[in-house]
Amino acid sequence: MIAPGESVELIVDRPAAGGRMIARAGGRVVLVAGAIPGERVTARIERVGKGVAYARITAVDEPSPDRRASWTDPSCGGSLYAHIAYTRQLAIKADVIADAFRRIGRLDLPAPIRVESSPEEGYRMRARLHVRDRRVGFFREGTHEICDARATRQLLPGACDTLDRLAGQFASIGLDAAGEIELSENIDATERVVHVDVRMPIDERSMARLSAVEGLTGLGPDASVTDRLAVGASVITLQRHVLAFFQGNRFLLRDVVAHVIDQVPSGSSLLDLYAGTGVFAVAAAQERRAQVAAVEGDRVAAADLQSNAAPCETMVVHHEAVEAFLAAVRRSPDVVIADPPRTGLSREALDGIVRLRAARIVYVSCDVATLARDARRLVDAGYTIARASAFDLFPYTPHVETIIVFDRPSA
Repeated sequence: MIAPGESVELIVDRPAAGGRMIARAGGRVVLVAGAIPGERVTARIERVGKGVAYARITAVDEPSPDRRASWTDPSCGGSLYAHIAYTRQLAIKADVIADAFRRIGRLDLPAPIRVESSPEEGYRMRARLHVRDRRVGFFREGTHEICDARATRQLLPGACDTLDRLAGQFASIGLDAAGEIELSENIDATERVVHVDVRMPIDERSMARLSAVEGLTGLGPDASVTDRLAVGASVITLQRHVLAFFQGNRFLLRDVVAHVIDQVPSGSSLLDLYAGTGVFAVAAAQERRAQVAAVEGDRVAAADLQSNAAPCETMVVHHEAVEAFLAAVRRSPDVVIADPPRTGLSREALDGIVRLRAARIVYVSCDVATLARDARRLVDAGYTIARASAFDLFPYTPHVETIIVFDRPSA
């Protein structure tokens, strides 16, 4: 038996979803942080759960050739893979995807998956930061301790400079009750807006001082940015408010959108579920001339979706829960795009999609475990996996965006 505080020697086997790596000690699976598959390491047991232990390395006895010095605290938000060479990070993410499909979905992908790379710095257009004692940053993993967002290199230097100036204004106006900051930029960073969650009223003079911070183009829940994105022969324009969800990687956004709408035949009927601000729906309507029904339940995103759909004559917006829409719809589209939250499709949503019997489903997922779970049900309902692709929207993190195309064989 192994116990918390114990030091163990481990040979690291393979990656696990979530950022840790799998090893074994005393007949127990050990999920070890800070390691790379193939390494021999010494690690300290942090805690022991049912059937699994959690550990963090204290020494690397036989390092991988892919190990490199980390420039930041690996436990600072979004940096768990910072000690791993980038090409190996991509290979690890591909292994995690394939393993999840085999282990959770009991499915093999049609071909080895390739994870498309991203420039490694300044990629994030959206971020949630936290304010503690007038310091602004990310949370250190598993804690409410603030760590330096600049050191992670996820944000552009200009964004970090703006956040520093904002924190300085918090101090100058005596604002101690700020909790979180939502940051949003457009692709070229010519627009940058924030919403500050505060627990006390702020007078107009103080709000004016915050709004005037150099580098900000907007402040508050109604602040928005506008993106212009070239997709094929079309340029789509998208407004999005600071609180609206949006794909966060400025370098891969165009490639992800182009890849998704390439799966939509020209002139087909399309149902876009969890449509957000409309990035897939608007692109499909404009570039593929699709007849689009876009469904979004979130109030803020749905308002942006309605605005972004205005120039598209072939697009209809539905502001309601996906489950409620699917329970009422009777007409089957040619293609369904589903981009659900990390929890994946609810059983009601999945049943509704299956009931439509669309010829193609394009499933966009930020969580490979729930994707593999839902893939199993779609295959059991008669679909086949036609194509699997992945995009590294969050370098140095264990997260990966996976896109699976399911086709229903024609009778």
